[in-house]
Amino acid sequence: MKPAPVYQQIADDLRRQISDGTFPPGSQVPTEAELLEKYGELHGVRSRQTIRQGLGVLVHEGLIEARRPKGYFVIQRKRLVYRPQAELRQKPPEIDVFTNLVQEEDGRTPSQDIEVSIVNPSHMIRERLGLEPGELAAARRRVRKLDDVPYNLNDSYVRLSLVQGTDFMHPGDVARGTNAVLGELGHELVYGFHEFYLRMPMPDEVQRLQLGAGVPVAEHLSTTFDSEGNAVQVTVNLIPGDRHVIVFETHRGAEANAPRIPWGNP
Repeated sequence: MKPAPVYQQIADDLRRQISDGTFPPGSQVPTEAELLEKYGELHGVRSRQTIRQGLGVLVHEGLIEARRPKGYFVIQRKRLVYRPQAELRQKPPEIDVFTNLVQEEDGRTPSQDIEVSIVNPSHMIRERLGLEPGELAAARRRVRKLDDVPYNLNDSYVRLSLVQGTDFMHPGDVARGTNAVLGELGHELVYGFHEFYLRMPMPDEVQRLQLGAGVPVAEHLSTTFDSEGNAVQVTVNLIPGDRHVIVFETHRGAEANAPRIPWGNP
C-alpha cells in the first residue's frame, strides 16, 4: 500500500500524542522549527510548508489552534451536559430553560440573545408543523452563552396565527416561559419527538456560534405536540461537538400516548 503523504504522517503522529496525553489540553505542541528538526531526521522533511500542512490538518479537525506569535496549542474545552429529555419540565422563566437543559455546574454565567421574527419557514419546519403553502411562522431565535461565549443555538417555530399578538412575540425573556404561553392558548405541550442529525455547520451557523475550523455540530430537531396530537412547536437546537456531551436518561414505567409521526417512526 502506498504510504500516506509526509504531512499526513506528521498529523497522525501529533494526533496520537494528543490522544495519549503527551500533549494535554491547553499545552503547546512543538514549534514549527522543532518539528522541522524532528521530522527532517525521521522523514527527510526540508520545508516548513510540509510542517504547516500537518499542523493545518489538526487545526481543521478542531484539535489545535494557532495563537500567533506563540505557536500552536491543544484546544481545551469545558463541555456542557445537554439533556434533551428535560424539555417539557416546568422551568420558567425562559432563561431557566437553558440552565436546566445544560445542567450548569461550574460557576459560569448563562445568558442568551433573542430575536423574534415572522418567517416563511423552510420545508422541514413547514412539514413538521403541517403548515399550508404560503402560511407564515413565528420564530424565536436564541444564541445561548456562558460567560458571553456562544455555546448553542435554540430556534423555535410556531404557526404565526396561533401566537400573533401574544407574549410569544416579545423579543426578550418571557417571565413565565413560552411553553406556558402556548398552554394558555389551549395548546399545552405534552409530547416531544426528537431527531438528531450530525453534520458540518453552515456559514451563518459558524458566525452565530463563533466556531473554529473543523468543528461538527449535532442538529437536534424537537417537535412538540398538545394532548390532541397537534404539532404545535418545532425547535432546532444546534450543538457544537466540541462543547457538549448529550445525555439521555431512560426508566421503566407507563408510556404516554404518542401521536402518529407522519415523517418517521418514533
